[in-house]
Amino acid sequence: MPAPEAQPAVLAGLVGDGVTPSLTPPMHMAEARAQGLAYVYRPIDLPGLGLRPEQLPEVLDWAERLGFTALNITHPCKRAVLELLDRVDPVAAALGAVNTVLFTPEGRAGFNTDTTGFAAAFRAGLPGAALGHVTQLGAGGAGSAVADALLRLGARRLTLVDIDPGRATALAAELAERHGARVEPASPAGVAEALAHSDGLVHCTPRGMRAHPGAPIDLGLLRPGLWVADIVYRPLDTELLRAARSLGCATLDGGGMAVFQAVDAFRLITGREADPARMLRSFRSLIDLETHPHD
Repeated sequence: MPAPEAQPAVLAGLVGDGVTPSLTPPMHMAEARAQGLAYVYRPIDLPGLGLRPEQLPEVLDWAERLGFTALNITHPCKRAVLELLDRVDPVAAALGAVNTVLFTPEGRAGFNTDTTGFAAAFRAGLPGAALGHVTQLGAGGAGSAVADALLRLGARRLTLVDIDPGRATALAAELAERHGARVEPASPAGVAEALAHSDGLVHCTPRGMRAHPGAPIDLGLLRPGLWVADIVYRPLDTELLRAARSLGCATLDGGGMAVFQAVDAFRLITGREADPARMLRSFRSLIDLETHPHD
């Protein structure tokens, strides 16, 4: 009886600026180990390798030649990578951003698991949350993926707040046209009025991260009955979420989006379904290790 054919190992990388500390590679490899899959996933930090974002075409060429299965793409390359692909998933094409590239016999295929990841995290963490009117802080790359997810989840009205009025206006117009929904731009000065009539608040800026501590808004604007979601996950327990919980608000931390985008990427890269609960446990253990390295 012939021996079973060995499954080829998966080789993946994460391309971007400052990606060395990312938890995505260890999360993927932990899930692969649990499934008995040979999987090597390495960060490809552009500045650390002396590379510029403009050299992304060379990075993709070399990865393809060296036999990489796939690359995850993050800041500042999610938009620039589009023109280097042979096929782009419709959701990613509509967003104008790709964070997962597969090297296939038919060419390079691009996907966006940021938006699908947030949608899955929202359904799991805030089931049944009202979506009549949602206010979102931040209209950048992550914000555009989250806003698209909110509209696909059924948000009937979305207010986009950004310190760059032009960016909020452009994204609002793009989303309104694509989804046929009511999407309005607003400046930070309009947050109080927007939240007074909102069912929920989603935070998509760097405020609250360890390098950018603090809250993104006046916490006095929060009120009981408002649900609050934050995509920051370092730390998981942000000042915004602590204040919201103290008022009895339903909350969603950034771990869900981090895990579910990885779940979707794992499926695309390996062709196997990941176990979301197991990946969430793996993610939280990595966060705990960062927070309490000597425990």
